[in-house]
Order: sequence, then structure tokens, then C-alpha cells
Amino acid sequence: MTKYSGYMGKVLMIDLSEGSEKEYPWTDRDRELYLGGKAVASKIMYDNFTGKEEPFSGDNLIIVSTGPVTGTFAPSSNRFDISALSPLTGLTTSSNCGGDFGFYLKKAGLDALIIRGKSEKPIWIEIDEQGVKYHPAEGLWGMRTGETQTALKKQLAELKGPKTRSGMLCIGPAGENLVRYAAVISGERAGGRGGIGAVFGSKNVKALVASGSREIKIYNKEKAMEHHKKWTAVLKAHPITGSQLPRLGTASLVSSMELNGQLATRNFSAGRFENFERVSGEALAEEENKGNTGCLSCPIRCSRTVEVEGKRVKGPELETLGLFGANLLNDDLKLVCRWNNELDELGMDSISCAGTIAWAMEANEKGLWDNGLKFGQVEGISRTLEDIAFRRGIGDELAEGSKRLSDKYGGKDFAIQSKGMELSAYEPRRAVGQGLGYAVSNRGGCHLNGGYLVVLEGLGLNIDRQTPKAKAQLCMFMQDFMESISLCGHCLFTSYAVFPGFLISKPNSPVTRFVNYIIPHCGWAVGLLDRFPAMACINMPLIPYTYELKYAVGMKMNIGKFLRIGERSYNVERAVNARFGVSAEKDKLPKRLTDVLQDPNDPSTKVPLEKMKRIYYRTRGWGSDGLPGQGKLKRLGIK
Repeated sequence: MTKYSGYMGKVLMIDLSEGSEKEYPWTDRDRELYLGGKAVASKIMYDNFTGKEEPFSGDNLIIVSTGPVTGTFAPSSNRFDISALSPLTGLTTSSNCGGDFGFYLKKAGLDALIIRGKSEKPIWIEIDEQGVKYHPAEGLWGMRTGETQTALKKQLAELKGPKTRSGMLCIGPAGENLVRYAAVISGERAGGRGGIGAVFGSKNVKALVASGSREIKIYNKEKAMEHHKKWTAVLKAHPITGSQLPRLGTASLVSSMELNGQLATRNFSAGRFENFERVSGEALAEEENKGNTGCLSCPIRCSRTVEVEGKRVKGPELETLGLFGANLLNDDLKLVCRWNNELDELGMDSISCAGTIAWAMEANEKGLWDNGLKFGQVEGISRTLEDIAFRRGIGDELAEGSKRLSDKYGGKDFAIQSKGMELSAYEPRRAVGQGLGYAVSNRGGCHLNGGYLVVLEGLGLNIDRQTPKAKAQLCMFMQDFMESISLCGHCLFTSYAVFPGFLISKPNSPVTRFVNYIIPHCGWAVGLLDRFPAMACINMPLIPYTYELKYAVGMKMNIGKFLRIGERSYNVERAVNARFGVSAEKDKLPKRLTDVLQDPNDPSTKVPLEKMKRIYYRTRGWGSDGLPGQGKLKRLGIK
């Protein structure tokens, strides 16, 4: 099984076409190299994909994977990952989710589940300590996600008793109808990006349900609990994780983004929205929020609860507020709350959906496609969302995403996507490092896989947002660091607390101003750390993840080794994508962001992408083609 705690010691592959299950070989050496989460999925894809697979073919794999600390009740540690070949991009995609399915998958005795093949008829899959059972799902097909989960709980109670506790994830009509950005929903949390839900639909899998009573062992329980207590205290005392996020949620960033010119507005044609206050975090807190919730074992509790048609549901996150607000020129907060709920019920990614609608509005305005959609005229958006999910009328075309639509109708320069995936709500012409991250991100226009450098460029620290200096090195570092955090099973919001609190709460102090000034001059140091990670053979209280792996899992760890695991994960994912045609040529942004100034009077307000890309590839040790060579993969232990 495994010598390490935290892990259950088993990865299971099921083949729907054959109706078979078998254990997938995964050793302790693999655990040391890849930890868990999406790195497990990327390595499995690396070992199984040839580059000829299609997203909707039986050869595509769905991989649901947990981290070693998932279920240990470490702070904010109840995350799991869902990966597959994306129908939106044609590349690998991964969605990190905060629902409780990962916890119960481990309670059923599995670290990861691999699904291949196709079922002839709609099914839902039950996983427990006894194995895998397949149940007919014709009666669930067509249901929205909330109704589906209610029906599944009833069926499970009939099968196993009313006291059975379980985790589940499911798709809605969008996944069934193969909308290319369909999501998977677990409770009220979404595995949203890249069309994972459509891959489930293509395999005729409506839902997964996991339950069990297996013990998730902790290596040194006393030390781990002591560490958890200290870590929780740090999170609660930090100005972001202890105040800003609990008070306003991720929506708190809307006002800062507006101030910095980073709030995507009118399909990214601007960075500020005149009526931003009406769709801000402050407005959400004052007018709509009915209470805070959070994922299992999370002290931050960043999720909002709002009321829609008399029912309390999850409120919108920053991305939905920004992209269905400013980016559509909509200032009706109640409508955004309503659409957010409808998207979850239909099972769709709010980022790609909103980005596609914004492109369609501009295409209609420019006479490229007569679709009736207009900026600021949003009364019929609810109908549009339903039409997309059921592929009716113009919804059938909108379901394809902005890249495919711009290929058909024109307007590529304002199709705000990278590698086929629509960008999140951060306007990168006022955060050029984030712009680089969007372009080189393995899964497309993703702020997190892109390294989330905007947290340094005004949404946490406040380094020079327009300079390209050190942005390539910092982008790489943040990508690798955040990768490792996710692989453990931790929420990325815990990484905010890595920045000393006074740098956030005292932005004008001499120390903070010096730190912001000096960071863009430290690219050489970041690059040196990447080349020689053994230099960081230490642990520091500011980086609690290495201690968690030591106490909860029993794995020897230091900062350098931790960063190298993230780097390995990022490189093996890139190596898989290389088989599907990724290269430097695909690492690009639309011309609106690279060639058009946000401020006509400020020549720095565009993304100097090509200059930063060259430095980024060199820093990563990749070739000028934007790919890791065999020597690089060998040095990382990727066979």
C-alpha cells in the first residue's frame, strides 16, 4: 500500500466500455515525486496519452484525485482535483474543487479514481469500501444539479440507510448536452474550467457518489494538531484571510481592481467600470449577503449566501461579479446573484460563459454576427443561459466558446481567450505579469494556473504593475509554488498568509514601499533558486505546507524540495500538452491586450508578451519552442 500517512494507498481505474475495474500502479516513489492532486493526473495522462485522443472519445480519461492532507482537517485542506482532456481547448485541463467528494473518496479507500471508456446508457457510479457499483441514471438525466443531488441522497438512503454520509459530484443539462465549458458540481462548489462536465456527459456519467469509513491516518497526530492550531491562528490574524475574505469574500477585490484599472470592462476594452460600486463586494455584503459559509475544515469561510427567488443559495464569487457585471456593462447585483445560481444549476463555468457572451455582444455591435445581444441590455440573459445549456437557437453556437465563434465569424482580436479558454476578470494591461501568466498557462486563460501574479501587482502587494522586469521569473515561481500547495490538497487562499500581514495592512510604510520597490529587481535571485533548489534546504513558519507534510504525512520536506515538486508537476503537464500541439506559438493573447493601449496616453498599458515569454522560457529551462526538452524532463525525474 504505502508507508506514508495521509494517503489511502490505492488508485483505481474503471473502464466503462468493458465494465471492469483494476488497481492502477502508483508507488511511494510516485507519491514523493508528485504528491497528489493534478500532478497525479498529469503523470497518468503522460503515461497514457499519445496525442491522438479526442475529448469526447472513450480514450479520454477523467481523473479525480485528492491530496495527502485532504481529510486530515488541516486548515483549508478539503480540496480535490478533476482532470481530463478539455473539449474547450483540446489540451489537458484540471479543476480544483472545494466540495466534500474528495474527503469521502478517501473514506472509501481511494486516493484517486480514473474513468475511461463510455457507458452505453446514462449511469451514476457509487464508490465505497466494497468497490464500485453502477446504477441507471435515465431518471436523473435532464435534471439540474441541485435536483440531482437531492434525488441521489434519497436513492442512497434507500440503498444504504438514512444515516449514510457521502460526497457527490454531478453534471447538469450543460454537461449532458456537451457544452464545451460545462462544469461539475459538488454540493455548491464547482469544478468549473475547461469543460470537465461535458466529458462526463460524453461518457454518459451523470454523477459520482462516494462513502465509507476508512481511517485517514495522521503520522504524528499530536504535532499535526499543534501545527494546525498555530496555522489557524495565523490565518485568522492575517488581514486578508482573517478579515477581508471572511467579511467580503473574493468579491472584495472588485474595488481594488477598479482602482488599479484591472477590472475587465466591456469585453476587456477598458479596465474601469463607472458603476462598479453597485456590483462590488461591499454592495454584496450590505445588500445581498445572508451569511458566510466555507468548505470542510476551513477557518476562512469566504463563501457568501444570498437569496434567490426565496431560496438561500451560494452567492457569486469575484469572477462572476466582474464578468457578468462590468464586462457586460451590467450593474444589477440581484441579476448577477440570480445568474450565478442558474449557472450552478445548469452546470456551467461562469468565466467562459460570460466571456463568450461578451464577445458575442461586441460581434453583434460590429456587424459580424446578428445575435441580438447588446452591452448593458441584459434582461434576457437568463433565457440565454438556458439556451446555451440545452443548445437551443443562438445558445447552440454560444456553447462552443469564443475561440470557435471567432474562427467562424471573425473578431479574433477581441475574443478574449488563450488556447481556447476565456480569461478571468483581471484586465492584464494594468498587470502585465498576469498577462504573461494567462498566455503561458498550461490550461489556457487561467489566472491560477498562470501564477496569479496580480496578487503582487496591486491585489496584495503593490509592485510596479507595468514593468516587465522580473515578471517572467516571478510568474514561474508563483506557478510552481501554487502548484505544490494544490497538490497537497490545500486551498490556494491560504497562500495569502505567506505574505507578512503588515505588508498588506500598512501599504505606505517605509518597509512595505521598499519591498514593493525591490521585488522587480530580484528576478536573478528567483532564477537562481529555480536552478539550485537545494539552496533552500530549510523550512520557515511563513510556509506552513512543508511542516504539514512532515507531521501529517511523514514525508521529509523542505522549501526547495516543495518548489521542485510544483515545477515537476508544471513540466509534466506541459509535456502532455506538447503531444496535442502546444508550443510557443500557442502561448499568446488577443491583440486587444498586446497591441492596443488601455490608456492611449500611456505606452506601458499593453502586455509586452513576446519579451517576457523569451525570458520565461529561458528561466524555466525550456527551448525557444516553449517546451521542456528531454534533458529538462530527465533532471526532474520524469521518465
